[in-house]
Amino acid sequence: MNALARTERLVGADGLKGLQNARVILFGVGGVGSWCAEALIRSGLGHLTLVDPDCVDITNINRQLPATLETLGRPKVEVLKERFAAINPACEVTALQDRYCQGADFGLNGYDVILDAIDSLTDKANLILEATATGAEFFSAMGAACKTDPTQIRIAEFFDVRGCPLGAALRKKLRKNKTLPSKPFLCVYDSEVLPNLGPELDPGPGKAIANGTLAHITGIFGFTLAGLAIRHILDKRP
Repeated sequence: MNALARTERLVGADGLKGLQNARVILFGVGGVGSWCAEALIRSGLGHLTLVDPDCVDITNINRQLPATLETLGRPKVEVLKERFAAINPACEVTALQDRYCQGADFGLNGYDVILDAIDSLTDKANLILEATATGAEFFSAMGAACKTDPTQIRIAEFFDVRGCPLGAALRKKLRKNKTLPSKPFLCVYDSEVLPNLGPELDPGPGKAIANGTLAHITGIFGFTLAGLAIRHILDKRP
């Protein structure tokens, strides 16, 4: 018996081989992205590139996989790479402590799937445009903050996302700039928007606001994003 026996039992030898041969790049390994990466690694993915500029902060502990008292101050991508080596050492994990921004070259055409779990509105809009212009499949996570009800998490095409402030802001920005995605793409979203009842928090450099978030919501967002990637890889296998 091997570590991926249950995966192979479900998807078959060809399906597992497809996962092992697939190349995925994930932007953002915070509350959503870190759980997405975990699911991909445990499912037998063969090549995963992690891109995130941040180090673990004390405020990450309530919802982010790499965040513990022992990892404070360390780059999130490096913490995850170490963890994943202990789970699936056969997976080639590339950890880039870097930020996606317009003009950055991450070789997106070299991937089968591009995943978006970043927070910045501008960077997210630019990634949508660049990723949908490639031959790779693209999936994006909308806002996961200010929510408690997991039953409201949904999947929809970007222009069909309703009730999500981030999705609305992205569409407005793209239309204002007269730049639209080159092809349709699916998003994970949730229309629940609750008020923040606690004191204001320092959002950190480059972030406009720090909203309240819970691990069960960000985790389901991340697992759902991983599920979209896995389903696509399995559907595309020979």
